[in-house]
Amino acid sequence: MISQQYKNMLTGKSVIRELAEFASARGKEIGYDNVFDYSLGNPSVPAPPKFAEAMIELLQTKSSRELHGYSPSLGIQTVRDKVAASLNQRFNMNYTANHIFMTSAAASALAHAVRLVTGPGDEILTFAPFFPEYNPYINLTGAELKVVPAETDGFQINFEQLEQMLNEKVMAVLINTPNNPSGVVYTSATLKKLADLLSAKQKEYGHDIFLISDEPYREIIFNGVESPYVSSFYDNSISCYSYSKSLSLPGERIGYLAVNPACTDADLFVPMCGQISRGIGHNCPASIMQLAIAEVLDITSDISIYETNMNLIYNELKSLGFNVTKPGGTFYILPKALEEDAAAFCRKALKYDLILVPSDSFGCPGYFRMAYCIDTEKVKRSLPVFKRFVEETYQ
Repeated sequence: MISQQYKNMLTGKSVIRELAEFASARGKEIGYDNVFDYSLGNPSVPAPPKFAEAMIELLQTKSSRELHGYSPSLGIQTVRDKVAASLNQRFNMNYTANHIFMTSAAASALAHAVRLVTGPGDEILTFAPFFPEYNPYINLTGAELKVVPAETDGFQINFEQLEQMLNEKVMAVLINTPNNPSGVVYTSATLKKLADLLSAKQKEYGHDIFLISDEPYREIIFNGVESPYVSSFYDNSISCYSYSKSLSLPGERIGYLAVNPACTDADLFVPMCGQISRGIGHNCPASIMQLAIAEVLDITSDISIYETNMNLIYNELKSLGFNVTKPGGTFYILPKALEEDAAAFCRKALKYDLILVPSDSFGCPGYFRMAYCIDTEKVKRSLPVFKRFVEETYQ
């Protein structure tokens, strides 16, 4: 008998993926250049040349066994050393290789982090708007995800609601900054307030509460915006990182989990990750990818393109009367729809070949997400189409 649980999930497919598939099919009809697809957060800028150079050098100088054989279950030691050193240099931390676990990007890091600090029946809190895949990431472990309602004035943390939802069953809080889907970056004041609250609740409940920070967009920050390093605010913290966005390598599935050295039982976490891998089938991220990213840890793709796109879209949305918070990073923006039903708004936009994602699954009804990781030329061509859609439909 097949699993009823996963069979039931077939009826709840990702809205983002469904819209991306629609855009692809529509592109075959009219040419994809004529479809203004803002659905999928797939980086549009090339990987940096230094990454290709590192790959070529590895292929020319390393043995097949080194490049294509199994890596150690916790990751390649020299790579973990370099990741730790980079984090220490950039963020004034005290990591060693013993605090770094190499993963198949941030999703795998989150899968390990959740299992490190929760058991069946425990709760994890996150904040709307949030990446909808957090639901299966957490709920399929036996823990339960609870969503704190959004603070829509600026998409920082709704502390009043958070305090109401904190209870003795909460073992972790999951944050995502810079945020998908809003593009907002949590301020130092927000992170300090969160850290102080969690520290107080640890004492009140008599057990640790861990802060899991999902950080795949950490490097995509716009001019003048502060991007604090989350783990510098709170001892019991775990950072989950991916090179998918910063290096434009989503298909390579490479990242890491970093345990704050000040964390309770910090030296046990990475060995425990090795044991978690045995149970979830995550073993040994690609050796060649680990070795390649170790050579380009402190560079990025040309992410300035995303800020250019953001400013074009933000200014146009404001001129059309949308209520929208200006992103501080990522390649997403989350405007309020021009009617209460964001799904209806997005369906109407399809008639203009504008592919927009309603925000219901992000826990923030009434808004829609635009992923502007597309060519700037196409963004510019979409703006008069967007204006025509609004004027003909809502004015």
